[in-house]
Amino acid sequence: MAARMMMSSRTLMSSLGALKLPLLNTIARKTVTPCTQRIIHRTLSSSGLPQQPSLNVENPTAATLLSDEEQMLKDAAAKFAQDKMAPLVKQMDETGVMDMGIIDGLFEHGFMSIEVPEKYGGPGSSFFASNLIVEELSKVDASVAVGLDIQNTLNTTLLLQYGTEEQKQRYLPRFITDTFTSFCLSEPQSGSDAFAMKTNARKDGDHYVINGSKIWISNAAFAKVFLVFVNADLTKGYRGITAFIIDRDTEGFSIGRKEDKLGLRASPTCEINFDNVRVHESQVLGEVGQGYKYCIGVLNEGRIGIASQMIGLAQGCMDHTVPYVMEREQFGQKLWDFQAMQHQIAHIQTQIEVARTMVYNAARLRDAGYQVIKEASMAKYFAGEVATQTTSKCIEWMGGVGFTKDYPIEKYYRDCKIGTIYEGTSNIQLNTIAKCIKDEKARGV
Repeated sequence: MAARMMMSSRTLMSSLGALKLPLLNTIARKTVTPCTQRIIHRTLSSSGLPQQPSLNVENPTAATLLSDEEQMLKDAAAKFAQDKMAPLVKQMDETGVMDMGIIDGLFEHGFMSIEVPEKYGGPGSSFFASNLIVEELSKVDASVAVGLDIQNTLNTTLLLQYGTEEQKQRYLPRFITDTFTSFCLSEPQSGSDAFAMKTNARKDGDHYVINGSKIWISNAAFAKVFLVFVNADLTKGYRGITAFIIDRDTEGFSIGRKEDKLGLRASPTCEINFDNVRVHESQVLGEVGQGYKYCIGVLNEGRIGIASQMIGLAQGCMDHTVPYVMEREQFGQKLWDFQAMQHQIAHIQTQIEVARTMVYNAARLRDAGYQVIKEASMAKYFAGEVATQTTSKCIEWMGGVGFTKDYPIEKYYRDCKIGTIYEGTSNIQLNTIAKCIKDEKARGV
């Protein structure tokens, strides 16, 4: 681990592959030197990626206006996605297995630790920055992005907000270097009604004994640390829910079957089981009985990450489709030259831009310390609907080839459906939005 932590002292090499944790540390401090800027410019120029004009914006006033540092991070994530992920997307989707070289690359580039403070070895960057990375990776493969999203917007956030200093010192350096994590909430009888969970923890001296099971657990196949919500006192209902940090090698803890899913096939989703799992009380995250509050709070923010995933996915699908439409000829002219096609494409791209603005605004509000319950739900709801509409229309515009696996469009179509389901279904988001509107009216807002 010590060798991996020395990453922050390495000099940037003449390849964007070297834009790892040092770049993110530099971005977080907003002290990009002229030398570093020249290196980044050279490496991005050689990558073939389109260059964006330097905005020289230190504190953006428009939600979608990126600072130079944010633009560099976005470009670094885009290059990683194209160079390391894109060649493996089809294979991973067909086999349903994540390439571990990609996982290693996420850690090497510092993408798994965006908000971890420098005192623990991280870049100390922003929530907004983590969402930029999720969006860029999702343009190529949302299966990869979802794991990064969970680590950054859910588990790291929980540990930073509620962990003891001992827990932070023990786990955050691992989150930075090589440890994937899972967020464990859902159970067979508790989906949208998350607090109806039956998995329980019984106090036994200075330990807790946990029994039960969880389902739909992302990253479970290779995660090393699990943040688990269980009920430590069933007589208190949801007020007994408590969060625990559980290591994979804990006795009695096991990984069950892997789900055979419609989409996000390379992201392993498994059942996990607890058979008299003994954990010391020092593994409680935060306070006993407060887990339901922590869960609600982090999911309110985490929904922005899912929205980022959906706008990235939608844009990636469009990026594959529009060039085809501009080249394909029917009835003696390009499909693009039909005004009806132009109008449909313009409409969908406008929807994506609206969704992106909502997501960026919610993320920046969160970084500024504002409550984002309504904004996060609106962003997730709208981005999920837009991704669904986008991928469906792209298949139509591509015609027969869009319906085949020779092109990636059908994969985007399969992958996007989960966006209207996990971290709160679209109907749950609408419930939340309606409640916020009612509360605002009651306050005279």
